[in-house]
Amino acid sequence: MERLNKSGPTVKLSDAQKKELAELDSKYAAKIAEREIALNAEMAKAAGDPAKEELLREQLVMERKKLQADLEDKKEQARTKR
Repeated sequence: MERLNKSGPTVKLSDAQKKELAELDSKYAAKIAEREIALNAEMAKAAGDPAKEELLREQLVMERKKLQADLEDKKEQARTKR
């Protein structure tokens, strides 16, 4: 516990901030699921073409990472907003 406090004090979030964080989580979970569904459908169509399937898998991973990074940026902005 002491190590945690040394790295940075805990910040109390307001109810509005908590609500905004929850909304962001929900919004980005939906975006990620939407992209996964779309790309999984494309992968199913590309069955039999390993190169195309691999490209689609890589695209899915990259899009998921990008959306996660966007989410973390927006959450950090919400946490620091007063």
